[in-house]
Amino acid sequence: MRSRFFPPVFKGRLHDARTATSIGRWLGLAFAVCFCTGLISHFMQHPPGWLANELPSRPVWGYRFTQGLHVASGIAAIPLLLAKLWTVYPRLFEWPPVRSVRHALERVSVAVLVAAALFELATGLLNTVQWYPWPFSFVEVHYAVAWLLIGALVLHIAVKAPEIAAHWSRRSPGTLSLPAEDAPDRRSLLAAVAAAVGAVTVTTVGQSFTPLKDLTLLAPRHPDHGPEGLPVNRTAVAAGVGLIHVERYRLTISGPRPCTLTLDELRALPQQEVELPIACVEGWSKSAHWTGVRVVDLLERVGAPVHARVRVVSLQTRGGYRVSEMGHEHARDPLTLLALRLNGEELSPDHGYPVRLIAPNRPGVLQTKWVGRLEVLS
Repeated sequence: MRSRFFPPVFKGRLHDARTATSIGRWLGLAFAVCFCTGLISHFMQHPPGWLANELPSRPVWGYRFTQGLHVASGIAAIPLLLAKLWTVYPRLFEWPPVRSVRHALERVSVAVLVAAALFELATGLLNTVQWYPWPFSFVEVHYAVAWLLIGALVLHIAVKAPEIAAHWSRRSPGTLSLPAEDAPDRRSLLAAVAAAVGAVTVTTVGQSFTPLKDLTLLAPRHPDHGPEGLPVNRTAVAAGVGLIHVERYRLTISGPRPCTLTLDELRALPQQEVELPIACVEGWSKSAHWTGVRVVDLLERVGAPVHARVRVVSLQTRGGYRVSEMGHEHARDPLTLLALRLNGEELSPDHGYPVRLIAPNRPGVLQTKWVGRLEVLS
């Protein structure tokens, strides 16, 4: 005899559309914030040609805010996704697996959505601790899968729109049809999920929102820990930068009137002190006091055109981001410096001694350290 398939029976409560809709709203908001701020970060680091010379340098805290929000919303999405999956997992065992075209679209959207969400949150979390146990480039793949995730999310919402609308509020028809005795337990579950989101947020967000820095129990970095009171991602040793002697250092600046400056000559130029944050893609950030020579003064010294872009080249021999480019908005901003001092002290080797770039509203990976050359681009 042919055996008949009997799908498992789930007797647990709260695996219902109202619970899924309530958690889904929070999760959808977290994904939307994470996606939008991720786009900002990606275009700040890898601007398309039409945007490369137009990236704004103000507000000075812009990248710090958006990237901190990006990482915070991604971390908050982890307990929300787990709760959402717990709520809906019995539907994985529905029989028959496909009942209609609409149901097939729902299944496909759910499969892609879950896989992309797990991938994005897992790789994003590992990026915050700079651990990359995979053979592909994190930046390109994380960016591509983000589009896949948001597309699957939009499709899923479109397919499930009638059910979402029916369970959107406590007074919606679908919600009223559910057992009334489940409502208190549902509120308790949602409160527990909210508490979990609050806990992971409060114990990590202090790495960028420094008023909460003493609560960074789960954050990979404390904003005060590092040379001269500022964290470091790549040390001089990791970048392959050896001991740089004062008498041997030269800064080369190309342009209509190219010039070469020694470190003593740089120190003799008018010095500007600014307060600007370092904001890194891993989610940590902190403001610091920087002292150095304004880049705009160096550009005028070599006769650079007003709208010229600038390429900044590091002395490092290993690792990415050895070269960065600035559009004219950043290059001409009076707060953009080739810094020689940090918090009143000479730069340490790990912070870019003898010269590093510091500019407003700019990703930390583009705040080039160990600067050896400025190239004026047309």
